[in-house]
Amino acid sequence: MKVKIVLKEQNPLLKRKEVTFRIEHEKNGGTPTRVEVRKQLATMLKTDLELVYIKRMKTKTGTMVAVGEANAYESIEQAKLIEPQHIIARNAPPEKPEKAEESQTPEEPTEKKEES
Repeated sequence: MKVKIVLKEQNPLLKRKEVTFRIEHEKNGGTPTRVEVRKQLATMLKTDLELVYIKRMKTKTGTMVAVGEANAYESIEQAKLIEPQHIIARNAPPEKPEKAEESQTPEEPTEKKEES
């Protein structure tokens, strides 16, 4: 996966960098996850992972090239103030489901039928 920053603008009013990027992912196959792209952008922009939010990312039909937009904020408070909640939720790292662990334990019968 090769990430290339196409356009980078500083927005002093919102205290963030606005980035347009391009990803060539022929080696990976499918479109990379937001978490992988956030890590790459954070290292390229020399900032923390928590300060980078991907707004949109889409693979063009029939190609192995994705284009997208991201914002890199100066502080986490500024990011939470400006970014919509659905964008923050999309960029959150996936949590391990606790239900899968519970379903692996054998279940005990709760009631026993009395025989008369």
